[in-house]
Amino acid sequence: MSGALLVRNPRDGEALEAAIKGRSLWDDARRRLLRNRAAMASLGLLAILVLAAAIGPYLTPYSYDQISKDDVWAPPLVHGHLLGADSLGRDLLCRLLVGLRVSLAIGVVASAVSLVIGVAWGATAGFIGGVLDEAMMRFVDVLYALPFMFFVILLMVVFGRNFILIFLAIGAVEWLTMARIVRGQTLSLKQMEFIEAARAAGLGDGAIIVRHIVPNLLGPVVVYLTLTIPGVILAESFLSFLGLGVQEPLTSLGVLISNGAISMDQAPWLLVFPSLTMIVALMAFNFIGDGLRDAIDPKDR
Repeated sequence: MSGALLVRNPRDGEALEAAIKGRSLWDDARRRLLRNRAAMASLGLLAILVLAAAIGPYLTPYSYDQISKDDVWAPPLVHGHLLGADSLGRDLLCRLLVGLRVSLAIGVVASAVSLVIGVAWGATAGFIGGVLDEAMMRFVDVLYALPFMFFVILLMVVFGRNFILIFLAIGAVEWLTMARIVRGQTLSLKQMEFIEAARAAGLGDGAIIVRHIVPNLLGPVVVYLTLTIPGVILAESFLSFLGLGVQEPLTSLGVLISNGAISMDQAPWLLVFPSLTMIVALMAFNFIGDGLRDAIDPKDR
């Protein structure tokens, strides 16, 4: 009897050791995210879309700008065009993959621009405070008063419709909300004991912001970033729909949807497939963002 009591399951010991050490916030967040089926399914779907956009155009038998007068308005599954062809006989599948690549690139890069500007601006204003905080946030309020699309269109008209400029123009506007979110989080973080300890250790304001404030903002910033990317993709699509975005022969989802809307009576597939691709990509980003928000939110612990 006593010998039997001394026998222990190794798993019980590991579980006890893990319970004693405890789990970090990021471990709990990762577990909650993995349990979120919608978020994980969306993550897998988004990975497929990214992979298709990266290597798909090289696997198609046509080029995205290859014109064929014999394939004008070719319906799907005709002459080797799986998704059909447009008014110039260009393969829709290849153009769709290239357009997805361009739209994803614009969404990610423009969001990264807004991330850098917004985090730096909001963290500096919130941590230093005082007159500088008031001046910086009043500047943000002034920019908020300007219509978003008007400001982007103005930038593109003044500096020209360059492909790289689309990244900068959209990113230069999207950072405003990021700055407000970061400032609010910074105002609460700078009252914490570890910030006082950093000050007592002799660290300057710049070092505290870089080493302590910004790393502790990672959770809400990552969540907002995943929700910013679909907004940027929609903004680029709207600009392309107006003819101010990506220029031919290069294409994006917005350009394809615009062209498909014009010719939907003759070739409805030119509108259906790009629209479905846009919907799937945006929903994937939104589900991932919702999953990250639920996983990182401390109230759900």
